[in-house]
Amino acid sequence: MSAPTEERHPDTEAIDSMSTLELVQTINSEDARVATAVAQVLPELAVAVDLAVERIRAGGTVHYFGAGTSGRLAVIDAAELMPTFNAPDGLFVAHQAGGAEALLRAVENVEDDADLGAADASVIRPLDVVIGITASGRTPYVAGALSVARARGALTVLVTANPRAELAGQVQHLLAVDTGPEVIAGSTRLKAGTAQKLVLNSFSTCVMVRLGHTWSNLMVDVVATNAKLRGRVIRILREASGADEVDARKALELTRGELKPALVVLMAGVDPDTAKASLEQSQGSVSGAMRSLQPEDGPTIDRQEIAR
Repeated sequence: MSAPTEERHPDTEAIDSMSTLELVQTINSEDARVATAVAQVLPELAVAVDLAVERIRAGGTVHYFGAGTSGRLAVIDAAELMPTFNAPDGLFVAHQAGGAEALLRAVENVEDDADLGAADASVIRPLDVVIGITASGRTPYVAGALSVARARGALTVLVTANPRAELAGQVQHLLAVDTGPEVIAGSTRLKAGTAQKLVLNSFSTCVMVRLGHTWSNLMVDVVATNAKLRGRVIRILREASGADEVDARKALELTRGELKPALVVLMAGVDPDTAKASLEQSQGSVSGAMRSLQPEDGPTIDRQEIAR
């Protein structure tokens, strides 16, 4: 049985006769359906996030496995976590069938090679999280990787656009986003690809939030490696704490350029050593550090009031 993405869309059979405006409107109309389809898998996605956080805190790593568009989207998601959240190198690893060469051009037969997927999965450990990404839900490369992951006790997840995915029975958590037939039959870089990006973005972002890489909606693990980012760090400190620029810079100097301890220094009024100790005890969470420093009978911290 073919995947839904391979079927012909009944409303686009005359697509080559449409005006350009009609063409882009048709594509846009189909794209608008994606977020609604993703919404249907959010409960299962939330479960996957929480389980992944548990495993990461215990020493695990997240591994993405995909081919073609799916693999490229996984590479993008993993690569963007370090500059956005200062995620440790290797915390999220994306495996693209065919390796780096396949990122720029199609490499023949690699997606059909289950043994290649198994070989790439040789690094998987019991505490790891393995996410297979395949629009059709049956890519052999992904199947090979999931087989190894399952045998080693890793948490397994499948992201697919096929509700009847063949690989569904090989994973513990299925995220099947029913995007239906593509505007161009079989072109999964369209709705299926958009759905995969939304799912991966949500998954990795939520994991980072749960691991304490944000305070409110601010990126508090930004590494100031250039002038622009140094300015951003000061701006984050001011927005989060309500401090002026002079005090923000002073706090940052006291913590040797580390944003999180500087933020706790400003908001809790403690010395740098106390700020760092409280962050260590709360596994890097600013929220947790602030709770630990707040008197039991003290007022609840109002983030919006602090930022004013």
